[in-house]
Amino acid sequence: MKILSILICCLVLSCALFAQSTGGTEPPQASVSAQTSSALPEGPAAPSSSISSNHDNRFLLPTGWLYGYGQFDLAPPHNEPDPGLCAPNAGQPQYGGVNAPCNKFARYLMSGNLVFHPFGRTLLRTLKFEWSPTLAFGKNLPHTLYTWDWNWIGMEHSWVVAVDLPKRFDFRVTQHFIWAPQYNNLGPAYIGGNGPWGRYLTIGVRKSFGTYRDYYGPQPIK
Repeated sequence: MKILSILICCLVLSCALFAQSTGGTEPPQASVSAQTSSALPEGPAAPSSSISSNHDNRFLLPTGWLYGYGQFDLAPPHNEPDPGLCAPNAGQPQYGGVNAPCNKFARYLMSGNLVFHPFGRTLLRTLKFEWSPTLAFGKNLPHTLYTWDWNWIGMEHSWVVAVDLPKRFDFRVTQHFIWAPQYNNLGPAYIGGNGPWGRYLTIGVRKSFGTYRDYYGPQPIK
């Protein structure tokens, strides 16, 4: 009985010593780990999801509510864009040759795409609007007259009303407008003011894939 009592006391004592040693060694490890973590440089913060950022944003005109691109194009001689206002042979003698009034073939194009997300909260945040204009300038006649003039020709543009859907789809309604301005003094070579594509309305679905970052890597060219 005495031997059993001694064994029990030894077991309890050893457990107490083990618990004390374990509790005493943990704080230094924690402090070492804390020092190590403080010595290491902090990494970039994990980006928050767009959904959470939208929920945290203001309701009207949230951060990043407007984005898009602008583009400038120059057409070299013999490659002029045709807005579809004048006949392809508008420079022929029967239409006036180099002095033909219907000389609406472009040298310069300025285009762009603007996307508006006016709302930052509720289901309205999935609603967006897009405007895609193309402005044309120039004074040229195929095979007859080539200039570098900045004469205003006009603009074709379209509006889009769209709703963002899951999996990077969106449902969209596109309204394309006829050429502006309309002309009435361009002579017999003038074939109408519909411009490219004319006036139309379409209903469709768009699927987006990839990102700018996927192509250029983690450090895109600035």
